[in-house]
Amino acid sequence: MIVIDREGASSHIDREKLLDRVMGPERFKKSSEVIRAGRLPADGLAFVAHDGKHMIGTVRLWNVEAGNGGSALMLGPLAVEKVYNGSGVGAGLMYAAINAAFDAGHRAILLVGDPQYYARFGFMAAPAAGLSMPGYFDRHRFLGLNLNGDVLGGTSGVLCPTGRSKAH
Repeated sequence: MIVIDREGASSHIDREKLLDRVMGPERFKKSSEVIRAGRLPADGLAFVAHDGKHMIGTVRLWNVEAGNGGSALMLGPLAVEKVYNGSGVGAGLMYAAINAAFDAGHRAILLVGDPQYYARFGFMAAPAAGLSMPGYFDRHRFLGLNLNGDVLGGTSGVLCPTGRSKAH
C-alpha cells in the first residue's frame, strides 16, 4: 500500500538515493539547487511516499524571498520512482505539499517545471513573470501559485534563500 507522509528525520539517505536514481547528477546543476544548497526545507513541508518500506517519491518546499514580493516557498524537487509514473504518487505528493503550505499560512509557491504537468495544481507562468532565479533557468518553466490572494502580482527581483541553514 502506498502511503504519503511527512519526511522523517532518518529519511535523508533513502531520499538522496531516490533522487540519484530518478534525476541523476544533473540535478546539482540546476538553478533551484543554488537556492536549496546548505539549507533545510521549510518546517513541516517535506513529504515522502512509501510503498511498504521502499521510498518511491519525495517533494520538499523551501523558504525564499520572492524579490520585492516578500516571503514565499520554492518547491522541488518532485521525484517519483519511474515504475510509479502515472500512478498518482506525484500528484499525491503535490497536493500534500500545497495543502500543508496553505494550512501553515504561506502566501505563494514557486517552482521550475513542466507547465503542462503543474497546471493541474494551479501553477502558471504569470505569477512568476517579474521574478528570476539565480543563474540560468528556463523562463517558460518558472511557475507560481498564489495561495492567499494575488501576492505575486507585480513582484520583481531574484529569488533568495531565507530558510534555516544546515548544521555543520
